[in-house]
Order: sequence, then structure tokens, then C-alpha cells
Amino acid sequence: MLMLYNSDSFAVLQFDLPAPKEDAAAPSRGGYEIVDKFARKEIFLEGPLAQRFREGVDRLVETEPTEEALDEFIAGYTQLAQQPVSLH
Repeated sequence: MLMLYNSDSFAVLQFDLPAPKEDAAAPSRGGYEIVDKFARKEIFLEGPLAQRFREGVDRLVETEPTEEALDEFIAGYTQLAQQPVSLH
């Protein structure tokens, strides 16, 4: 787990899960967890959606965005969030 972004509104974490030992040929898995701090909801992006998120972030970072611009981009993905945040 790697914290990629943390603002007053959002936290973005990257997860890389290795392939199972019994299937070494399988690709590693992973994705991004986005936590909307105000809505108290989270979403986990994986597969093609995670790839699209990463590509969008890469393009945005090239422009040296403000925190507001990053938050606006991330907010587009949190609209899909249904999982309430729970503390363990």
C-alpha cells in the first residue's frame, strides 16, 4: 500500500498485489482506493478503470496542477463510490 495523494477532501492509495504463488505466470493485481473524506465513502478501482484513472492522473500531473484541480479530477471517480468508510 502506498499513499499517493492526501488532501482535505480525498486520499488516494495504491495497492499492488503479487500474483498467487501457485500461478507465477499470472500478472500482478492491484488498483487504487479513493476515499472521499466529506462523503465518508470509498471506492476501489481495478482493471481498465484503474488504468484509465492512472493515465488521467499522469496527464494532469504533467500540467503541474493545483490541489483544487486534482480534487476535481478525483471527484469524478468518487461519484461512483457506494462503500461507506468504516474504521477498524
